[in-house]
Formats: sequence, structure tokens, C-alpha cells
Amino acid sequence: MDLAAITPIDDFSNIAFEDNMMERQSQGIKYFTVLISLLRDRQLFLEEIRQGTRLPSKIFSMLVCSSIFLAIYGGIMGIYHSWMQALASAVKLPALYLITLLICLPTLYFANIIFGSKRTLGQHFALVLTAVSLTSVLLFSFGPIALFFLISTNNYQFLILLNVVIFSVTGFIGVSSLYKAANLVLEQDNEGSNTRRKILQLWLFLYAFVGCQLGWTLRPFFGTPDSPFSLFREREGNFYVSIIQSLAYILGFR
Repeated sequence: MDLAAITPIDDFSNIAFEDNMMERQSQGIKYFTVLISLLRDRQLFLEEIRQGTRLPSKIFSMLVCSSIFLAIYGGIMGIYHSWMQALASAVKLPALYLITLLICLPTLYFANIIFGSKRTLGQHFALVLTAVSLTSVLLFSFGPIALFFLISTNNYQFLILLNVVIFSVTGFIGVSSLYKAANLVLEQDNEGSNTRRKILQLWLFLYAFVGCQLGWTLRPFFGTPDSPFSLFREREGNFYVSIIQSLAYILGFR
């Protein structure tokens, strides 16, 4: 076999492989560049959504980045139990936010359309994704704190409440940012704006309520200590009763 004849082909394959890797890295950097532009200049980012500028690119980039950040935080939660729970939670946490968005988005879109909004479904989707992306970044930033308490304590109820507080704080900031963003993107200054503003306020409560109950349905994210791994639990009780029980346990009432 003539080695000299094979070498150019091998060189070409290596060059093609390296170009492909560089292209993927460049694409990944592009996704995070979109997210950074949202964080650094939210006003300009929202104005581009209002004008419909590069919506597919924005939507896909926010989906990719938020899913990565949520998966990392989900993995931190699940590692308390086992590597299998960490893997399951890394999948379930991004699914929680995306499914909640998909469940609630049609209500917001059609209610706004009925009362005079001219924005497209894609613009509504991108708008809500800005809140999910912001929440995912905040959760990622809380990751080291959650991991610290995960390592330094074995109190299961405390860890549950700690994460409820983290999710509540990050969720409140995300929802507040969404409300402010909607005032710019969803034409809150034309006919029907007062009605749409009230609809938005009600929708935000609906979004939070659905998200909490869906999170309860997709549990466990931590996994109960000394119990075998389970992907899902039986549907019993609800999120709010569980929080009251955890508080009672921490305060010594149980």
C-alpha cells in the first residue's frame, strides 16, 4: 500500500474535522453572546424582539443557554442522592421550565390577540424566554451556595427549604423582569392596553402556580435519603402542603 497516497486524504480529513470543531465552538460562543446581550443591554434586546429582529436566533440561543444552566443546577440538586438522581434532575429541571412555558404561553398569546395585540406567537415566546433565561442564570449563580450546603449538612428538610427560597427569589426576579419587558414589547400604550395589563398580571400568577405544581409532579429532584432511586413519585398531596410540613419539621412541631 502506498502511504504517500493516503497521507493527503488523512490530512484533508483532519482539516475537515478541525474546521467542524471550530465551527461548533463558534456556534456555542454565538449562543452565549446572545444571552450576554440580554443581560447587558436588556432594553435594546427587548426592542429587537418588539421589532421582530432575528427572532429564531434569539429563541434558539436562549433555549440552549437556559437549558444548560438549569441542567447544571438540577445536577447539583440530584447529586445529594446519587449520580442517577443527578442525571435525572439535570434533565427534569430544564423540562420543568420549558413545559410550564408551553402550557401557559397559549393563554397569554390568545388573550392578548383578542384584546388588540399585534405581536406574533414567536415574539411572545421570545419574551417569556427572556424571563426563563434570566432565572436560569440566577440559579446557576446560586449553584456554588447550594453545593456548599449540600456538602456541609445532611438535613434533608433544610435543603428542601433552602432550594425553595432560591427558586422563589430567582423566580420572583424573573417574573418581575417579564412584567417590565411586556410593557415594552406587547404595546401597552395602545387600545386595550389596560385590559392586557390586567391579563398579564393574572397570567403571571397562573404561570407561577402551574410551575410550582408541575415541579411537584416531576419530583423528586433531590431524592429522599436512604431510599432507592426513582424517576417519579406517586401523585399525592401538593407542593404547598409539602412546604408547610417541611417548615413544621424545621421548627420542631413534628
